[in-house]
Amino acid sequence: MKGLYPLVGIVICVFMFNMSEFMPVGLLTGISEDLGVSESQAGLIISFYAWAVALISLPIMLLLRRMEYRHMLLLCVALFTLFQALSGLSTDYWMLMASRIGVAVAHSIFWSIATPLAVNVVEKGYQRLAIGCVATGTSIAMIVGLPLGRVIGLALGWRMTFLVIALIALATLMFLIVVFPRMDNPGTFTVKRVPEIFRNRKITGMYIALILVVTGIYTGYSFIEPFLKEFGGFSEDTVTIALTVYGAAGILGSILFSKLYADHRFSFMAIAFAGNAAALYLLGPTVSVILALMAVMAFWGICATSFNVSFQNELLKASPSDASPIVMSLYSGLFNVGIASGSMIGGFVTDMSGVQDISVVGALFALVATVFVVTYLIKTLKKDESDPLCASD
Repeated sequence: MKGLYPLVGIVICVFMFNMSEFMPVGLLTGISEDLGVSESQAGLIISFYAWAVALISLPIMLLLRRMEYRHMLLLCVALFTLFQALSGLSTDYWMLMASRIGVAVAHSIFWSIATPLAVNVVEKGYQRLAIGCVATGTSIAMIVGLPLGRVIGLALGWRMTFLVIALIALATLMFLIVVFPRMDNPGTFTVKRVPEIFRNRKITGMYIALILVVTGIYTGYSFIEPFLKEFGGFSEDTVTIALTVYGAAGILGSILFSKLYADHRFSFMAIAFAGNAAALYLLGPTVSVILALMAVMAFWGICATSFNVSFQNELLKASPSDASPIVMSLYSGLFNVGIASGSMIGGFVTDMSGVQDISVVGALFALVATVFVVTYLIKTLKKDESDPLCASD
């Protein structure tokens, strides 16, 4: 397949960017104890990272809109390597926070171009496979990356986990320098055209649903480690297994997407959203029965991946070709608004009523997202496809 090695390079980047972003979830307790802060304060590392991505994504892509894509990719991986290493060398809470914000800058660039590059580096007919590969990289990060990060963190300390990722990033940068082709950037999208994105009802509808469901998911997921340990009474090993099950199920979600989405787009999307709400709610009732809990974690992983890949596919279809990096930069930024909001809400719930309530609160947000998708977004997508003139107001 044409573009195989560049696609592999992108998938490796997806793996390490995701592993880095979500690593504090699996190391939250260790970071809080070592740096002498509460778990909710440690959770702010996730929130501030996400808010940085949310605020930086669009401005930085507008700033770099004329840069050739290969140079842009190499720049973001180099920045990632540098600040990842600084995270591992952090000696206090604020140094770690600052270095994580540096990683967030690299994240902002990468997730604006990752899916468009993956789609364009392969031959026509393989685009859906390329999107599935990007999703698979995320799942592998959760299957292998998060558990491996926890194992390294528990054995050698959380700093070593960050340093290992920095070494992986350095090797990946060398690989990309060799295999990734030059890819012209038309650079025709300007700041003046940003409002036209928000006049597109399909895109704005997906952005609203995105914020709601991601807030729900990360209200639960950001504090899943203390939820399982303190409320469920599980051991470190069992928590690691639960996180692995969640990530492994994500691969099944990407496979289901590649097999079912083309013929069952709207039902696939609706089930993915409703499934996130159901899984979050069921975490509480099943936490005392380990097999039932693992089944819920698996179902949650499938639905979380399924909604994400379906939305990326729909956004690329709805975007003008020269606007796709900008549309995806907004997607990445708003995704991180959801992550930041979810982790902050999860921390607030943990402090006010206890970690056991994060699943119910998260489920409420996901339920609102589901109602919005079913009653507005899917109807809008169907209407705009039958009458293309309705795509924007």
